[in-house]
Amino acid sequence: MSQAKHAPIIIAMTGASGAPYALRLIQRLAAQKIELHLLISNAARVVLDKESNFILSADLEQMPQQIADFLQIDASLLTCWGEKDWMSPVASGSADMKDMVVVPCSMGSLARIATGASSNLIERATDVMMKERKNLVLVPRETPFSAIHLSHMLSLTQMGVRIVPAMPGFYHQPKSIEDLVDFMVDRIMDHIGVDDGGALRWGLGAPKAA
Repeated sequence: MSQAKHAPIIIAMTGASGAPYALRLIQRLAAQKIELHLLISNAARVVLDKESNFILSADLEQMPQQIADFLQIDASLLTCWGEKDWMSPVASGSADMKDMVVVPCSMGSLARIATGASSNLIERATDVMMKERKNLVLVPRETPFSAIHLSHMLSLTQMGVRIVPAMPGFYHQPKSIEDLVDFMVDRIMDHIGVDDGGALRWGLGAPKAA
């Protein structure tokens, strides 16, 4: 599906379970030639190894090409930033970023985002998105939720943050893990205004493209 060029998007990965969601989101957005700023925590690198058998280097210069090779996408679309890289454009509202997704979002990250406790670049970037009234999407992955978790999600929702829990549906009759992952990625993409024509939508039949 042809569409106007989308502004760069920030994608952050924290240490919660759900690495396949982030990888597939990066893959599908890159297929649309969207520039991506990637913030990947050290804990997220551990989860990538455990869940996707992907050992990602801590070297920021190597990261883009490693991710591109693993996902078979264009490395030139990817920029990776370190957890303490305060000179990154995502650390300031003057960069005018429009969309950010934290996927997966751990409960620790959720708590610090909700309270404005910016101890690393991921949390600072979310703080910037909220203060600038830009589009912030959090994809929490935990079960069950405690009252503390729910309280933080309610607080963030009231501040305009979009909470999209990693809770795939089954009405599309998934045949594989990949189908379940794509279900969630479809929902995330809806909330950042990107339609690649691949989403299966209720009452509208099969997607227009694979």
